[in-house]
Amino acid sequence: MIRPGKGIYGYERALARAGLSPVAGADEAGRGACAGPLVAAAVVLADTPARRITGLADSKVLTARARDRVYDEVMAKALSVAWVRVEPDECDALGMHEADIQGLRRALLRLDLRPHYVLTDGFPVDGLGVPGLAVWKGDRVAACVAAASVVAKVVRDRIMTDYARDFPDYVFDVHKGYATRLHQERLESHGPSPIHRYSYANVARAKVVAP
Repeated sequence: MIRPGKGIYGYERALARAGLSPVAGADEAGRGACAGPLVAAAVVLADTPARRITGLADSKVLTARARDRVYDEVMAKALSVAWVRVEPDECDALGMHEADIQGLRRALLRLDLRPHYVLTDGFPVDGLGVPGLAVWKGDRVAACVAAASVVAKVVRDRIMTDYARDFPDYVFDVHKGYATRLHQERLESHGPSPIHRYSYANVARAKVVAP
């Protein structure tokens, strides 16, 4: 069993001591949204003083401003970064769990530096050709997973902000496609947009009742 050492880089350091570096981390954003794509990201970090990411943490505990700063630092200092989007119609066709797994796998396979070990947040991902470990709340305890969570979240938020210009009735820049009260009100008033996930019950109901 791999046990993290002191600090958020503990998993990577333990794996490096075992000869299993570089280590990639992967995470996603948008699994719980009812509109917009799921975005999965993969990151390989370097554990050297010059390349450590200041304030790195799970994207969910960072403010939007802090996420943007960490994102810029990850993009500048990481050894490799990749992300992919799984579109709403594919999320509907696959189901969200399978969409999540496939998104993580695709992101990891797009890295231009092949990892020797993979850490994922919550769910194991097969088909990578290298060993890996699914870490419970990995975005809080493993640096590479936390970095991937930030990349996925920032990329997806920017995608949804762009969609707000295309579909202004839904104010996607405010709720980012999650099922908030504001989003549900707009959904019921205007019906689903082309980027809604029609397999979700609240979207299917809106399709029936919207004028």
